[in-house]
Amino acid sequence: MTRTRPAEQLTCDPTTQSSAAACVCAWQGCMAAGEYRAPRDRSLNEYVYFCLDHIRLYNAEWNFHAGMPDAAIESEIRSAATWDRPTWKLGQLGGGGRWAGTGIDDALNLARGTAFDPATRRDQRTRTWTTEQRRALKTLGITGEITVEAVKTRYKVLVKKYHPDANGGSLEAERQMKAVNSAFATLKAVLTGLETAQK
Repeated sequence: MTRTRPAEQLTCDPTTQSSAAACVCAWQGCMAAGEYRAPRDRSLNEYVYFCLDHIRLYNAEWNFHAGMPDAAIESEIRSAATWDRPTWKLGQLGGGGRWAGTGIDDALNLARGTAFDPATRRDQRTRTWTTEQRRALKTLGITGEITVEAVKTRYKVLVKKYHPDANGGSLEAERQMKAVNSAFATLKAVLTGLETAQK
């Protein structure tokens, strides 16, 4: 960008001048009005003003990253991708959920036994159900806490409701009874396995 005038001749700022036409194009030898602002260097703190033709030439030659090492350019690109905000790798803040890192000290143990207590969160066993197991829960109509006792109680109610002897040999009741038996067998196997593992 050596075609601009010396810095001491470029004191024009149309925002402080009474008229934008008072600024002269910074291009060497051009006397047109300098109406278009462009950065002087990478610091983006000082600007020069050009006419329309010369601002196009200046912008075509402008390279913000000229003279920067590759590592600095890569760092600049990564920083610009997040709007120059700080970032960190996932899992680097210690995890712990929504309240982790808040600086809250529970000296009175008010959160003990709740979802906010790290010990409780650590001890809770999260259960994921397979598609077959979810279908079995739906067949038995079980919601809420799922225990062996709850499954057995619900199974007994449904057996009485759909037993063929209680429904006069209805084929629909027999089909429902088979579905209930299959669902009970699926859930009983899973839940008794969990109880054994917890003991």
